[in-house]
Amino acid sequence: MRLNWSLIILLVAAVLGSAYFVLDVGQYLHLDYLRASRTVWQAYRADHPVASMAAYFLAYVAVAALSLPGATVMTLAGGAIFGLVGGTLLVSFASSLGATLAFLASRHVLRDALQRRCGDRLAAINAGIARDGALYLFSLRLIPVVPFFLINVAAGVTPIRTRTFYWVSQAGMLAGTVVRVNAGVQLGSIEHLPDMLSPGLLGTFVLLGLLPLMVRKVVAAAGLRRVHARWPKPRRFDRNLVVIGAGAAGLVTAYLAAALKAKVTLVEGGKMGGDCLNSGCVPSKALLRSARFVKQAKHAAALGMASAEISFDFAEVMARVHRVIATVAPHDSAERYAKLGVEVIQGRATITSPWTVEVNGRTLATRAIVIAAGAEPLVPPIPGLEAAGYYTTETIWSLRALPRRLVVLGGGPVGCELAQAFARFGAEVTLVQRSPRLLVREDPEASALIAAALAADGVRILVSHRAVRCDQVGGLKQLIVSRGEQETGLEFDALLCAVGRRPRTAGYGLEALGIPLTPAHAIETNAYLQTLHPNIYACGDVAGPFQFTHAAAHQAWYATVNALFGGVKHFRADYTVMPWCTFTDPEVARVGRSERDCKEQGIPYEVTRYDLGELDRAITDECARGFVKVLTVAGRDRILGVTIVGDHAGDLLAEYVLAMKHGLGLNKILATVHTYPTLAEANKYAAGAWKQAHAPQQVLRWLARFHAWRRGGVAAMRGEPGK
Repeated sequence: MRLNWSLIILLVAAVLGSAYFVLDVGQYLHLDYLRASRTVWQAYRADHPVASMAAYFLAYVAVAALSLPGATVMTLAGGAIFGLVGGTLLVSFASSLGATLAFLASRHVLRDALQRRCGDRLAAINAGIARDGALYLFSLRLIPVVPFFLINVAAGVTPIRTRTFYWVSQAGMLAGTVVRVNAGVQLGSIEHLPDMLSPGLLGTFVLLGLLPLMVRKVVAAAGLRRVHARWPKPRRFDRNLVVIGAGAAGLVTAYLAAALKAKVTLVEGGKMGGDCLNSGCVPSKALLRSARFVKQAKHAAALGMASAEISFDFAEVMARVHRVIATVAPHDSAERYAKLGVEVIQGRATITSPWTVEVNGRTLATRAIVIAAGAEPLVPPIPGLEAAGYYTTETIWSLRALPRRLVVLGGGPVGCELAQAFARFGAEVTLVQRSPRLLVREDPEASALIAAALAADGVRILVSHRAVRCDQVGGLKQLIVSRGEQETGLEFDALLCAVGRRPRTAGYGLEALGIPLTPAHAIETNAYLQTLHPNIYACGDVAGPFQFTHAAAHQAWYATVNALFGGVKHFRADYTVMPWCTFTDPEVARVGRSERDCKEQGIPYEVTRYDLGELDRAITDECARGFVKVLTVAGRDRILGVTIVGDHAGDLLAEYVLAMKHGLGLNKILATVHTYPTLAEANKYAAGAWKQAHAPQQVLRWLARFHAWRRGGVAAMRGEPGK
């Protein structure tokens, strides 16, 4: 049988704590008692040196471990009985051991519960403690006015290692221990406990505690000076901010900086609007809309129509895609941003120093730089691919004729979206995925539902297949894929590589400045989006960890504010509630943790599921498929994560994003009036399903008896026939 150590620790602490008060042990931990009994204890120590030291040591450990009042008097007693050297040694080791026991008790009893309940909010603190925990603990230990028992308990819920906690406590408490033990040696001169720590001495300890932090700042400043030594800092700056890249992150950064009345320059070497406008979100959603209409027309009978004839020219479909891009483009244009107060320069930017950027032969001096260079399609190193020819998510929009046979390499969001769209237009589409299922970041049930939807639209899906090479025989092109030892040839007229995107990190000076990259080849930044050079920031796809337009805009706020006001206040980028959506039909939307996340992190959770096939509006609109799956803290309505599969899932998710961001539970969603009949009612019904599962059964049984009594008195309560 597995022991419940948390319960055992609580019971032991309760018993010992109760004994402390029942036996009135506190009477022996007062200054008056110590003065009166000092001679007796000194005599006992002279007669029994080992026993007296052992008894004192164990008593001190117990007082420190249980966080009982009296540790100060115990320290004085160490000096009064054992002298300065002996008392210091005993107190130093006993207090550190007792503090470590209190630390471990806090860790076993509190840490897991707090991390489960507040893990997202504690993530930044955990990272800071893992990085700098020893330094901050050492600083706190040097300041006697900070209650040590609070430090012990608080440190227990952090990820700091036990051995680190012990040695830092041993070293950090030594100075205060010496002062208090020495006061015990001179016990006769102390009338009250506060007398041994004068204001001057307390001030000295506070300065001593701040010293490690100050030293750290000085060392960091010196290190920064060494890093910057190669580049002279300009005496004055022409602008407050230079932004490299006019995609989602760069546009938002420039907009915010101009709104805050900073002088900002935006540099773009390609098209304004970046990937999202020109080759990502906007064109793909325009194509998906046309493909959805084709599918709806083919299934007009489901809406009571005898038939609905439809014909289309794929070239005109793609022309519409480009018209949509042109319609949205003025929102991201150089002209609009110039009117907002942003200097826009078309050209290739090169960062020549931490404060200068060269564009078109001009050198721009700036206080801060924000890199928002985006990402580019990743092309796998497949033998024969270049010779056979291929499309990426950037070049696929040049198509004007529908390929008869299309192979899509990659079963992520983009691969699934475009595979379904081209299949609906009539192409023979084969989707090749290396992993065992599509959309591997999503809930397995969601992946299965999307795979079924794509198959229903005619997409041939090959999971657990690896692309080996491309062959050409005459005019015939083939992609050879393998599963285990078996190889299969897939004939194609067009091949789309949709296996992911790689941050754009080359060609604008990162190497010369020594700015490091992460293992994912993104620019390495800290929690404030600063690079190696604190006045150079990175945000959006080039920085990660997400490659979403809304994530780029979210990061841009932090990068802008930190770049403009970092000398006053820095803000940590917050990713605790980050939604995303795959715009297949049906859509897959998600925020927060998945079941796999909870299992891997050992987080207890409950699942509430509502089937959209039960929703009135979904039935009327012939889209009664999919589900809402909500993960909550075990026994509570606090939301851990949500997955929605269905029509307009991305829109439905917004209610849960709001709830998670502001700490609202399912009870609040259930109590909110939702318009009938709408798809958004699915959120209310999911909350209702949770409520029903957690209904207080005992209360309901008593209510049943109460209503029975009101109908027919005691006989009805007993189930007897009424008279």
